[in-house]
Amino acid sequence: MEIKVKNLGVLKQAEFTLGDLTIICGGNNSGKTYATYALFGFLDNWDSFVSIEISSASIEQLLAKGVVKVDFQQYVKNIDMIIADACSKYSQKIDEVFAAPEERFNETEFHMSLDTRNIRLTEQFESTASSATNKEFLSIVKNVGSSELIITLLAFQDNIEIPTHIIAHFISEAIKNIIFQRNLPRPFIVSAERTGAVTFRKELNFSRNRLLERMTQAHSDMDRIQILFKGYKDYPLPVKKNVDFTRNLESIFKKNSFITEHHPDILTDFADIIGGEYMVNREDELYYIPKQGKRIKLSMDSSSSAVRSLLDIGFYLRHEAQKGDLLMVDEPELNLHPENQRRIARLFARLINIGIKVFITTHSDYIVKELNTLIMLNHDRPHLKQLAEDEGYLPAELLSADRIKVYIAEEALVKVDGKTRKVKVPTLTEAKIDSERGIEARSFDKTIDDMNRIQDAIVWGGE
Repeated sequence: MEIKVKNLGVLKQAEFTLGDLTIICGGNNSGKTYATYALFGFLDNWDSFVSIEISSASIEQLLAKGVVKVDFQQYVKNIDMIIADACSKYSQKIDEVFAAPEERFNETEFHMSLDTRNIRLTEQFESTASSATNKEFLSIVKNVGSSELIITLLAFQDNIEIPTHIIAHFISEAIKNIIFQRNLPRPFIVSAERTGAVTFRKELNFSRNRLLERMTQAHSDMDRIQILFKGYKDYPLPVKKNVDFTRNLESIFKKNSFITEHHPDILTDFADIIGGEYMVNREDELYYIPKQGKRIKLSMDSSSSAVRSLLDIGFYLRHEAQKGDLLMVDEPELNLHPENQRRIARLFARLINIGIKVFITTHSDYIVKELNTLIMLNHDRPHLKQLAEDEGYLPAELLSADRIKVYIAEEALVKVDGKTRKVKVPTLTEAKIDSERGIEARSFDKTIDDMNRIQDAIVWGGE
């Protein structure tokens, strides 16, 4: 998956490719979060922007005969045009992702493309559509190996009239599911504002309840949607997602992820990182229980900043994670000791190796260097295997360089669209990754070199 943005925040023009692990480094206010939020906004809402037109001939045949077959390969062939149209619509609404004035994004463009050579379709699909009275009126089936949808009008024998636009909608949704569900990952984002969402969880619930109360008491001539919009317009979409997630922890706590079912050792490692576990009771009270004091229940106010910072990730791993997801974390190092920054890097590597893609923005040299170690150890050499064993690295933590994409948010020479010469603009520069030496993250190296130079001068300058 390739993404291109233009005039997005400070980013004049930038391109990046999604890997199994994608990292964006760079200084403050360099565009990392803009790129992250823009990608999340599209992946979270692609279904709203992708349009699949169903021919009137197919609808007419369905109404006349009660069954029709639709070849969805015609839509696969036009997938580039379908995505381009969706991106154009999304670009016009992207200000809503950032909860910012529309005029700031008048010239913003978001483009995404898929590798059409490797499109993976849903192998088997079955769906039925029901009326408001729960009477099924439409059946849509795709069999394994087939390129056709078999659409049956279940209400045909009853002579029930179903609006054609309703029928077209359900067929369109089925085709979108078959074509895009396996090619656009389900995103879960952990924003840099996550600790605030956790700390003020109860207050946010109270505000939401007040908002709902106000909506129910609104006069008939008041716009309830406008009231709701006023309650949320100040939140960028990723922050709103974090707020909603923390508000719903009681129901989320009842579910088990595929990690809980098949990879509980990952949850054990995560519990070691936070030094305990999270708990939600029936009264929707959230606690942290330290390992060393099982009888102690700490509220989020009384827990460490690291415990609050990792709560969303912890609940996602245990209760929400699905294979094929894209876990997006803005500054995973937030409030973490360097040792735990290293451990969270190794946790990400394990997630990648069980089928979850990871996307992070980071200022942490510890995280990048630990990922380098996982790359450099991933070779079939006796001394490296022995070193990995001695230092406690597991085979499940090792990474291949070709699965990783790293970008530096910085000013660089770029041939901007419409220009004949390269100009220096804020962009994303792809970093080199070597299987022997790891990631070339000069964003950190210069700062570290400067500090070493100054300290050398302090120690040795007088001699």
